[in-house]
Amino acid sequence: MKKILVVMALLFALTACSNQAAELYETAKFEERQNNKDHALKLYKEIIEKYPESMQAKEAAERLVGIQALPAGRGK
Repeated sequence: MKKILVVMALLFALTACSNQAAELYETAKFEERQNNKDHALKLYKEIIEKYPESMQAKEAAERLVGIQALPAGRGK
């Protein structure tokens, strides 16, 4: 019984982290669409730092490259 509770707690924790990463990613995409490049970059970096194993971290890293490839003055 104790093992089941531990496993359930771990699954809950992983799900919570995944949800937070997803929420941050959606916010970063919104900021990017609103041409708030600096805030989007900050959020993408936060995702990579806080949730490095998440699917969103990989996507955030790709978006960082994409945003930084924009010519100066674009996306701000």
